Amino acid sequence: MSDSVYDPRCKEIQHHDGVRFAAIINHAGEKIAGGFTEGVNPYEGDETKLHDFYKFALTVSLRTDELNNSLGALNYIASRRDKVILISFPFPVTTNILLISAEPGLDIEKLAQNVVKIFSDDSSGFTKTLADD
Repeated sequence: MSDSVYDPRCKEIQHHDGVRFAAIINHAGEKIAGGFTEGVNPYEGDETKLHDFYKFALTVSLRTDELNNSLGALNYIASRRDKVILISFPFPVTTNILLISAEPGLDIEKLAQNVVKIFSDDSSGFTKTLADD
């Protein structure tokens, strides 16, 4: 899937109440689509903290092979902080991940269902995660 196709999907996620940031990160840890929701003022150091989190999320999502057999596929990784929730969704068909930053009151499961709906076509590389549940 080309970066130009990811951008509208990231924008659609940004319209979900409470989402501050939605972007696609490639295997090299580079943002290839998306970013901060329009009108959102990043917290001090947000870019650096998000970069650190997506490096961590990318590492974890690429090292799940042993656990997949016994526990099932990794659907997402969530980290709840006082000011923000960080969530990453791996794309197992590719090595991309979707990284989302949101307000702390956000319903993670509802967001996950929305993400599946937005990315659940064969070309996204997302088809072997939550969409299979």
